[in-house]
Amino acid sequence: MGARLLDGKAIAADLREQVRVQVAERVSRGQRRPGLAVVLVGGDPASQVYVRNKRSACEAAGLHSEMHVLSADTTEAALLALIDDLNAREAIDGILIQLPLPPQINPDTVTERILPSKDVDGFHPYNVGRLALRQPLLRSCTPKGSSRASTR
Repeated sequence: MGARLLDGKAIAADLREQVRVQVAERVSRGQRRPGLAVVLVGGDPASQVYVRNKRSACEAAGLHSEMHVLSADTTEAALLALIDDLNAREAIDGILIQLPLPPQINPDTVTERILPSKDVDGFHPYNVGRLALRQPLLRSCTPKGSSRASTR
């Protein structure tokens, strides 16, 4: 079997279009648009690019997206309060906290504060445990991609 060149950009665009069609169908049935909240604490340039790309992908897919940009001196308590608010909001289905976080914020505390059902990255200990048991509720993209690659 010869090598096969994959066009990742084309594949991603096709997937976004498939999602956009499904979201439009959902909305036409009177259901709400799925929502993603992305939280960026601080001004790390690489993180800013990543977050901007996530927002663009959400828009292309027809998803509701919110970007919460907090200053680098944000307290852990303030970030946890925002997570509590996002956990409680029905319009938000997924929460992504962009890492790294400033040193005054414990990433483990933050990860554990996100509801497992809204944990987009799959970092919550509950989700990691279910993944290890091969019983994931939501399999985040990195482990899913890795498991697909390992089965080829």
